[in-house]
Amino acid sequence: MSAYDEAKRAYDAKTKPRGSLGRLEELGCRLAAIRGFVPRSLEAAIVVAAADHGVARESVSAYPQEVTAQMVANFAAGGAAVNVLARQAGARLILVDAGLAVPFEHAAVRPVRLGPGTASLAAGPAMTAEQARRGLEAGRELADELRAVDVVALGDMGIGNTTSASALTAALLGVEPALVCGRGTGLDDAGVARKVAVVQRALEANRGADPLAALGGFELVFLAGLALGCAANRTAVLLDGFITSAAALAAARIDAAVLDVLIASHRSPEPGHTLVLEALGLSPLLDLELRLGEGSGAALALPLLRAAVAILEEMATFDDAGVTDSGR
Repeated sequence: MSAYDEAKRAYDAKTKPRGSLGRLEELGCRLAAIRGFVPRSLEAAIVVAAADHGVARESVSAYPQEVTAQMVANFAAGGAAVNVLARQAGARLILVDAGLAVPFEHAAVRPVRLGPGTASLAAGPAMTAEQARRGLEAGRELADELRAVDVVALGDMGIGNTTSASALTAALLGVEPALVCGRGTGLDDAGVARKVAVVQRALEANRGADPLAALGGFELVFLAGLALGCAANRTAVLLDGFITSAAALAAARIDAAVLDVLIASHRSPEPGHTLVLEALGLSPLLDLELRLGEGSGAALALPLLRAAVAILEEMATFDDAGVTDSGR
């Protein structure tokens, strides 16, 4: 019997009509299928990778580039939304400097540093093939370190990274930039139009190149490698919003096995996010109009995963409770 079927049988034996907990039961069965066994508890880690983007100089964000490093300092100090939500969810928080413009040295930050921010993708490749290779490998290495963890949630930080994710999504899905570019950190209509134009220039400047290296960011490459490593280790990957989902899509194009371990935490208002989720075959658990990033949506969804496992472990069966089962 597969772990999925074992979990389904266990849910059916609980004191409730079969399937009455809806998607919560399916979530538990999916976790079992990913891990290869029916989980009795859930250990989770949230990985927030941060990097700067050369394309930020194109005024594609409502915030200046220095905010990336400032927010990493906020993460390290424990004061950001993802810190609060990670504590509430009982998850370990791992911070990664994948390539800030200025190195951020702190005991709480893992120094991967693929470079001092990417080049502007609007003029040519954002990074070299060697930097992309190193980023993927660094992500896989962290996945191996987290092999015993049941769920790794992906988070991101990087001013300009919705532009990078939009360009990457447009290239991978073969769609027009206007279909994937949204307001990001709060752009007005003129700002969105500027972002669309920048993404169009990026696609033209990098035509025929490897999309992940040419259009991605250092944090996207790292997260793609992390997803690849988790897939190899049968660790569930809980996606946050548009940025992390674009990284997962790039990873799935490298190895389709990634598709088997993905769970979508929520749907963001970014238009590209819905397209990516459809391409990944995922239905999000939440739809709260979140557009913060940081792994905040994934942290909010973690209690649902814990609830699915707790039902399996703690809820009485018909036999235990002496309740008559209808048999259907």
